[in-house]
Parts: sequence; C-alpha cells; structure tokens
Amino acid sequence: MFRFLHPLLAVALLSPLPGAVEATPAPDRPNVLFIAVDDLRAELGCLGDAHILSPNIDRLAQRGMLFGHAYCQQAVCNPSRASMLTGLRPATLRLWDLPTHFRERRPGAITLPAHFKAHGYHAQGIGKIFHNWRQDRFRGDPASWSVPERMHYAAHGDDKPQPAGGLASPPDLSRVPRCEMRDVPDEAYFDGRIAAMAVAALEEQARGRDPFFLAVGFWKPHLPFNAPKRYWDLYDRDALPDVPRQLRERPEGVPDIALHDSREMLRGFRDRPDGRPTPAEVRALRHGYYAAISYVDAQVGKVIDALDRLGLADDTVVVFWSDHGFHLGEHDLWAKTSNFELDARVPLIIAAPGFGAGLRCDSVVELLDLFPTLSDLCGLPIPEALDGVSLRPLLSGEPGPVTAGAMTWHPRPPYPKPGEDPSAMGYSLRTERYRYTEWRAFPAGELLARELYDHGADPGETNNIAGVAALGETLESLAAQLRPHFLPADHP
Repeated sequence: MFRFLHPLLAVALLSPLPGAVEATPAPDRPNVLFIAVDDLRAELGCLGDAHILSPNIDRLAQRGMLFGHAYCQQAVCNPSRASMLTGLRPATLRLWDLPTHFRERRPGAITLPAHFKAHGYHAQGIGKIFHNWRQDRFRGDPASWSVPERMHYAAHGDDKPQPAGGLASPPDLSRVPRCEMRDVPDEAYFDGRIAAMAVAALEEQARGRDPFFLAVGFWKPHLPFNAPKRYWDLYDRDALPDVPRQLRERPEGVPDIALHDSREMLRGFRDRPDGRPTPAEVRALRHGYYAAISYVDAQVGKVIDALDRLGLADDTVVVFWSDHGFHLGEHDLWAKTSNFELDARVPLIIAAPGFGAGLRCDSVVELLDLFPTLSDLCGLPIPEALDGVSLRPLLSGEPGPVTAGAMTWHPRPPYPKPGEDPSAMGYSLRTERYRYTEWRAFPAGELLARELYDHGADPGETNNIAGVAALGETLESLAAQLRPHFLPADHP
C-alpha cells in the first residue's frame, strides 16, 4: 500500500484556479453531500476541455479542490465502487467481476456510509451508489443506510423515457445505435428524477438536527447516450474535436492482452460490414456522450442550488467523483475495462468548509482515499484496515504528495464470469511521470507482457517503451513498487 510519502517525489502540485480563497476554520461535524456519476472520464470544462459544457461541475470545482490526477482501482463499475465504498483495494476484497456483491467476499465489511451512520449521521442513498447487482438477494446494501435506498436498482437499458401525465414519448431523432434523442423533460429519465429526490431529501434534512450523509448517484453519462434533446442541442456536432489520428490507433508496441473487444459499445454495430461505427457514427457517439455529460451536469446543478438555497453549504462537505473513465475510439477502443489512462483517470472534486477554494491539485490520488479523507474531515475515527490515505494534507495546502502512485488493475477476460478466476491480471501503477503495467498469469504467476508509458513525453500513451534498454533501471524501480500489490499465487 502506498501509505507514505515517496522521498523522491517533488512537492505537491497545487495551483490556484481563478478566484481562489484562503482557508478558514471548519465547522464541527459537517454534513456530507456525496455525488457520484457513472462512466465520466476526466474531460470537463474545469479540467481544461473547453468543448465540454459543464458549468455546474465547473463552479463546484471553484468551491473547493479539483484533483487533476485521481484514479480508480478498476475500470468497471462493481469493483471500482466496492473498493471506494469499503476503502479496500479490489485485491483485498478479492473482487474483480461485475456480478459478485462485495459482501459475498467480505460479509462484515464496514462501508463509508455505514461508518457515518454508526457515528450519528443520517445516511441516505438515492440513485446508483453501489453497483446495480442483478441478484434479487443483493439489491443494494441495506446495512449502509439509515433509510431504504431509492432508484438504486435497475439495468441501464431500463432508463426509458417516461413523460409526465402518461403522454406518449416523442420520436427518437437519433438513428445511431446506442444513442437516443427525444424532446422530453429532464425528469423523463432516471437522473432528472434522482435530482428531484435529492433536492427533496435536502429539504427534509434542513429541518433535521442530525448531520447527514446524503449520497446521490447519477446514472449518466453511461450508455445508452439518451440525454434529452436540449442537451444535444448545446453542441454543434461538426465543431466537436476529432480524436487525433495517432490516438485513434492502438499504441505502438502494445501487447494484445492490454486491449479488448469493446463489446459494451460495439454490440450495437454488429450489422456493420466490419462491426464498427462509421466515421459519421463515431462523431454522433461522441456528441451523445458530451450531451449526456451536460445533462448530468444540469442535475448536479439542481442539487448544489438546493444546498445553497437551504443554507446548508457552509456546513457541508461536497464530493464529486466518477467510478472510472471511458474510451471514445482512442486506442481503437470503446467504453472501459482497460488499464489505460483514459479508463483509470477520473474527475474528483472535494469542497470542504474551512479549506481553500478554487484550487487544483495535480498530485496522484486514488478513489479509495475518499473513505479516510471524509472520516478525517468530519472528525470520525479512521478505520485501521483501510487501504487508502487521507487527502486532508493536500486540502490544507501542505507540501508533498501523500502517495507514491495509484494502483489500478484489470483482468482478462475483461468480464470474468461470476465466481470464476480470470486467466490473467494486468497490474498497473501510475506515478507522477509514468504508467507501468505488468500482465501476469492469474493470480501472480508468469510475466506475460509489460507496458511503460512516459507521460512527460507521451500523455496519450501512444508508445509502449517497456522494451527500451536504457530504461531498465526505471523499469526495475517501478516493478519493485508494483510487486507488493500482486495477489499471492495461493490466494483463497
């Protein structure tokens, strides 16, 4: 575990955003507003992507600290969310597939909301926070909440438009698979209704006396890209940036095992001659993903506006995070299930009363750091078993990163069958400069392939330089840091 400051790393990369303010003392036992989104890669206006219209998330970044290099622990929903919400790495949980509930592996695990509930908080979950497991006996995690979860259990394909008053849905104006464009209100889809429920929950909590932990989980921009038409209309499809040619191709020297078949997206294009979207459809898919970002951004804005209107903002820690990233044709890949930067890197914002606002931190951090961080910020004890580390020093502006790097892994096949071991695992370490990955026969046997990408010279990860002889010392140093994270060959 990367619990201690690496002595060779530079001071923390902190920079003020426009309008940054100094820290002031924080209130005791603040509330927590915990906002999750699904499949949102680190591409937002506040991250420097001017083509993305995300004004509400951008203004949330101005209220706290934007983490420019935050990473998930596995780029698929269930393991990523289970890891973050228990504060344990997927290797500790022994969890790497979509269907397995973490309580099948760790029945007594204490989750983040349960930890707050145990210390006097009203813990409430609305929308997708844990994974939407399909087993009837595992619909959410009742032990984590003070009241039953709402709108937490469904398949993404169940998110069909439901116009008010029982009216028929307007026609779908998109003819591209995996996309839908209908002129309906926000509340016709899951996320609009989740935002309304979250606002109502905040209004109720404003009348209460106990501090609250309110988790609000939005289902977008996950496929299908079905934002209401008004959000598609925000973008001129012809003006959207294309993926540069070099990024569209598989990285030079990449091992085949690092790639996958993009089934989540490409199953909609099986009738095409090559089973892949046409160039025009690629542009439509990117348009749909950006429309979905703007749709979920608007819902985030409704919740933040309610927090302000109710006078709760000065007593509430707000966290915004995504469970993993997403490919939109880069590396000849679609969706997730890789160890590349676009899948592993996620947006993360923490706005905490009494700490600086309008700041950006580019130190490497991990999603599993959220459990100890929120406990620390709210004056709760930090469980000793957690694999993460508190980010409070970074929020306080202290020099130096808090970890030596971020650990992400992904199995092959990308979607192992429930309860079955994969055939191989890709163990990936992201440091300030490098991404280093070893593919090993599962659990930690024969070395099958290596990848090394120098983000100083190649931020798009287009050239695997693991075979460059002059980098042997660098490879060995990174391999030594990675080794403690291997599963033992005799894992249970």
